[in-house]
Amino acid sequence: QVQLVESGGGLVQAGGSLRLSCAASGRPFSSYAMGWFRQAPGLERQFVAAISRSGGTTDSADSVKGRFTISRDNAKNTVYLQMNSLKPEDTAVYYCAAKRLLGNSEYVTKILGEYAYWGQGTQVTVSS
Repeated sequence: QVQLVESGGGLVQAGGSLRLSCAASGRPFSSYAMGWFRQAPGLERQFVAAISRSGGTTDSADSVKGRFTISRDNAKNTVYLQMNSLKPEDTAVYYCAAKRLLGNSEYVTKILGEYAYWGQGTQVTVSS
């Protein structure tokens, strides 16, 4: 299995930027599709972005398209979420997640239940 540790959260003004990192340890990182989710107080955890094992395929929620970019560095066992033009409604705990893949699949998914491994989360607060 894989262990995930997020970092890079914090307090930022609206319009600012943050880059979240998720460091993975355990099984080969390139065996996993990776995703970012977020959860605001009182709300369900929601999909933000996902990336395939090679990084060649990505997907993101409509609410963050054009502002957030997911990427990965398999040599560093790390996935990133670059967040630009942040809005107060982006305030949430951000979670990194991993889905084990078989063979050479470049599968990506936005379905929360398909991810078996989760980090502890990192808080992002955007002030207006």
